[in-house]
Amino acid sequence: MYGVSSMTEPLKKVGLIKPGISLKGADPVSWHYGSAFDPNKVDLVHKSFVDLLTSSNVEILWMSEKDNGFADSVFTYDASFMTEFGAIILSPGKKLRKGEENIHREFYKKNNIPIIGEIKERGIAEGGDIFWLDKETLIVGKGFRTNQNGVDQLIDILQPYKIRIHAFDLPVFLGQEACLHMMSLISLIDTKKAIVHSPLLPVGLFELLEEKKFELIEAPSKEFNSSSGLSINVLATAPGECIMLADLPETAEKLVSSGISIKLFDGDALCIGCEGGPTCLTRPILRA
Repeated sequence: MYGVSSMTEPLKKVGLIKPGISLKGADPVSWHYGSAFDPNKVDLVHKSFVDLLTSSNVEILWMSEKDNGFADSVFTYDASFMTEFGAIILSPGKKLRKGEENIHREFYKKNNIPIIGEIKERGIAEGGDIFWLDKETLIVGKGFRTNQNGVDQLIDILQPYKIRIHAFDLPVFLGQEACLHMMSLISLIDTKKAIVHSPLLPVGLFELLEEKKFELIEAPSKEFNSSSGLSINVLATAPGECIMLADLPETAEKLVSSGISIKLFDGDALCIGCEGGPTCLTRPILRA
């Protein structure tokens, strides 16, 4: 079974990739990794995250057991996107990730999951810029990782399925090399709740969230900045039940006081170091 049309319905299946030789031997400068990156700890970090998923009754589908040459491939959210109708193969905007989408294509074919479209040619799109607002509404951020051509192709792919796409420009913020996705600024954590960094949130998206009666929880700015936005990268395993990075006490307290149940893992060596949080580490395959 497969199908995703929500960010918060109970997470049943995810596609994951274990940290490989390419990640452990990656040049931090080339891959834009930070000082927290520790290749000696990434296996332990990833296992602790997997343990939290399995304790939440999430089935793990492993995408690839062999090293694939892509250091960032452990962040499986980005190279494809799942709908109720099948998968969309994306095209990473980070140049070193070009070709990573082929791993996802092979995975879907192996698991008999239909592919309903692909982003091709001049289009670029990464999963971190794309999320479900509700069953009929998809939000897409346009920035250095997703361009207008990619958005136009997504619209064409999803038009037969009556999915409405709202696209919003992202700020430059820390520059072209830094990873700023739309989901660096917002994560849905319950059916009508989201954690946000409103100073960088597109006005049009803010107004849409208000129109749809979302409760917005403001992420503490200090922890947003110290984590390069990963304090907002919170993975919902069910409505109001989330996995997030440890060592963000103000953010955790805000979520708990808003009625959110959280599980924590120490992800600095992998997540903070490599610009990808718990959501980025998963490719949701089934939410139901």
